[in-house]
Amino acid sequence: MNARLALLSTVEPGVAESEIFRLALQHAVGELGALGGMIHLRGPMSALRLVSAAGLPPALTRAWEIIDQEGPLAPARALHQGSGVWAPRELPAHSVAGEAAWPGSGLAAAPLFSGDRSIGALSVVTGEGGEPTPGQWDFLRAVIVWTEERMAQAPPPAGPAQTELSGERLRQALKEVSVGSWDWDIRTGDLIWDEAALELYGTRPADFTGKIENWMRIVHPDDLAPTLGAAQRAIRDHTVYEAEYRVRGLDGTYGWTQARGRATYDEHGEPLRMIGVGWESNESRSARDALSRALRHMSDGFLAFDDEWRITFANLEAERTLGLSEEELFGRVLWELPTAQQVPGMERRFRKAAAEDKPASFDIHMPDGDRRYHLRLVPGPDGRTLYFSDVTERRRHEEERHAAERVASERAAQMAELTAALAKATTSRDVVDALAPRVLPPFAAAGLLVQTVEGEWLHTVGAVGYPDGFLATVDRRPRVTGDPGWDAIVSDTPLFLSSVEELVARSPGQADLPGSAGKQAWAFLPLTASGITFGVCVVAFERPRRLTDDERTLLTTISALVAQALERARLYDAEHTRSRELQRSLLPRDLPTPSACTAAARYLPAGQGMDVGGDWYDIIPLSGGQVALVVGDVMGHGLPEAATMGRLRTAVHTLADLELPPDEIMSHLNDIVGGMGEESYVTCLYALYDSTTQICSITRAGHPPPAVVHPDGRVHFPELAPDPPLGAAEPPFETVELAVPESSLLVLYTDGLVESSTREIDEGMADLAGLLRAAHITDVDPEDERDRLERLCDTLTAGLLPAEHQAADDAALLVARLHALPVGRMASWSLPEDPKAAGQARRHVREQLAVWGLDSLTPTTELLASELVGNVVRHAKGPVSLRLLHDDELVCEVFDGSLTMPRIRRATETDEGGRGLQLITALSRRWGTRYTATGKCIWTEQALLGPDSRKDEPSDALESMLPNVGEFDGDLDALPFGDEEL
Repeated sequence: MNARLALLSTVEPGVAESEIFRLALQHAVGELGALGGMIHLRGPMSALRLVSAAGLPPALTRAWEIIDQEGPLAPARALHQGSGVWAPRELPAHSVAGEAAWPGSGLAAAPLFSGDRSIGALSVVTGEGGEPTPGQWDFLRAVIVWTEERMAQAPPPAGPAQTELSGERLRQALKEVSVGSWDWDIRTGDLIWDEAALELYGTRPADFTGKIENWMRIVHPDDLAPTLGAAQRAIRDHTVYEAEYRVRGLDGTYGWTQARGRATYDEHGEPLRMIGVGWESNESRSARDALSRALRHMSDGFLAFDDEWRITFANLEAERTLGLSEEELFGRVLWELPTAQQVPGMERRFRKAAAEDKPASFDIHMPDGDRRYHLRLVPGPDGRTLYFSDVTERRRHEEERHAAERVASERAAQMAELTAALAKATTSRDVVDALAPRVLPPFAAAGLLVQTVEGEWLHTVGAVGYPDGFLATVDRRPRVTGDPGWDAIVSDTPLFLSSVEELVARSPGQADLPGSAGKQAWAFLPLTASGITFGVCVVAFERPRRLTDDERTLLTTISALVAQALERARLYDAEHTRSRELQRSLLPRDLPTPSACTAAARYLPAGQGMDVGGDWYDIIPLSGGQVALVVGDVMGHGLPEAATMGRLRTAVHTLADLELPPDEIMSHLNDIVGGMGEESYVTCLYALYDSTTQICSITRAGHPPPAVVHPDGRVHFPELAPDPPLGAAEPPFETVELAVPESSLLVLYTDGLVESSTREIDEGMADLAGLLRAAHITDVDPEDERDRLERLCDTLTAGLLPAEHQAADDAALLVARLHALPVGRMASWSLPEDPKAAGQARRHVREQLAVWGLDSLTPTTELLASELVGNVVRHAKGPVSLRLLHDDELVCEVFDGSLTMPRIRRATETDEGGRGLQLITALSRRWGTRYTATGKCIWTEQALLGPDSRKDEPSDALESMLPNVGEFDGDLDALPFGDEEL
């Protein structure tokens, strides 16, 4: 015989089942070289219950405590097959959802039998050896046979010690007796325990899942198998279920309980439910024999009924409550008693509970004496029992507790609502607006005043419920001794004044404040955040009011929340102010006033709570009667976007001053934005208007098209190519040229003006067109053009962005009235490609300036034209032409067919040339060059002289540039330009 089997055979019969299981697992694990083992026994609801484990930590066995005996796991399969089962580790049959990872190579399980019926399984977790050998399977079966024999010889669970109770212990047992009822749905496994059962079985209501597994987990492992067997026999034999077993209490110790119940069946004889009662049986058998005496003397009323609702037992408390003795009550129906007839509907409620065949509990009100009783009706195998107790005081305390909890819940909800509102508050005014409706109504207050310290003054941040005259009085209030607001700040302690008399007694200097404010009680709450008290929140009442301790505590808590929110808001206000100042500094302070257009503009920041944006507009005067109108939008909000806007505005100015075509300017801007990062996107529209040709060249990148308003009031949006935004576009950009009649309006804008979450951009553009048409019809006032445009901007912004609707995006608007340069103020001539061209240019200049009445500018202009034409003839190529423009300044332009740009050279005293551009710089206010479709243009600008200005003579400039020129009498044709022989 195997040595381990020989050792097991020495175990005497009568050993407890828990010891049998322990020995069987130890030797099975040792013989197979396994890592651990388990034993499962059948339970109710097709469940296998873990009753013993060896070598396995709880983290692994927890998921195996109750498993489905119809499932795929190895113990269940062994149970049904009636033979050993090997489940390798990698198979699904070796896993339970949510369990920790198992060690070893697999699980070997063999069934346990009681007679011909399988009652469970013994399983071992195998090590590296894998599946057991035939010899090992034989050993497992031998161990199981030994286990089955010893289980049949094991004694039933011993009841509690049979010691005789003393009188005092008996009285204590009678006082503490408690019977719990239970209702088990055999088909679904649902389990119902009343309050007494929960207490009896050591289960908190929050931990009770309402399943039979709740009960199986608390039964002592040694008692589980016989208790389950008793239940199965009672169900199978249609008999009364009776059992005594140990259950685990909340403190982890086990105590004895008894249970008694009976199953119910459907029309086919299948079990439906088992209903019964349980009670504590830790006391001796003599105490259980004295159960009737315990029930007789227990503090709760107790009645027992037969199936016809006749009273079969009544305890002393029931006699006292019903006003009848036990003899008088015996055999009578409950609702026929005079006391019970005072409770309407008692019979109906009892019969309904009995029909449902499950315990029922409810309260009743006894009009006589105004008492309340709690009734618990428990159906049993041989009738029904009724427990009742006077709960008048308990219900009153519960109602008071519930009322207090309701008040606390309401206050917690108010605090949560206030906290959420303050979290959303962005500005200081937002904080006051969030605070007032959530503090004044709950406290029946009539006024709220929030002030912060600024130097030696108190500045009003916001107020509700005060007249304007009073607010003007208290704003910028200096530090005064005895001022309750200042005292609360200095002491950092709340100050509560419940009447005017208290205020006057404490602060005589403030006696006039109640009359001007209309308030008679106050709470001065200091505002402290980050360890610094920076203000005070004053809650005022119209009548004298003494706040309770709870109200004062709540107001103090609220003031802490307000202080935190206000500190954040003040930081936001300061940062927002700096951001707006930065943005304003990056936008044009005043629009230029070129003769080519008259303009007005608006920048509208986003609504409250939004950061600064990157929208901008610009007007850039250029040479030759041209002007550039620009509008753009950097996507996003914040200081980085505002800084990007500033960089791009500077870049546009620089590129425009180079007089590049619009499409080239847009290409350069696209390169700049692309170098800023992948998330930088900018929309932009650049319009170049030439007042000499009335042509407007427009290029855009992802930007809405401009609106053009013709002199007759027609409004249209030019069809422009939808190029992507800067940073995502790929040049070249398309340029569209429009012929714009005199006095037309060009309206440039960003999407924030016409688009929002409630309005598509097409709808916004249609609204813009409608406002422009209406304004053209109604605005016929012949006053200054600039004022008309300013008024038009106000009309457009008010119509598209109403003040009562908070905008989510900033917006820019630029409205320009375009003007053409009159034909009579332009003159141009074609010149030959030889040195004589300079002389012809001088003659044309003299003649034209005489016609315009600008004789005082003739000498200088002749010299400029002569020098420019001479340089073209020498260094460039034709065709050559000269143009004079009489605008706000005198413009002299020379065109040629070369793309070579002139550059200033620093000539020395011995150089014969190189001084031409220096001479032009000295004689003109500014000069420059620009490319044209056929070559380039060199231009100069001269300021127009008034009638009292002295004649502009170039002799000083000539003397500085040409020291050997001698006396100059103003006749440029007398100077040796080198063209007189040609």
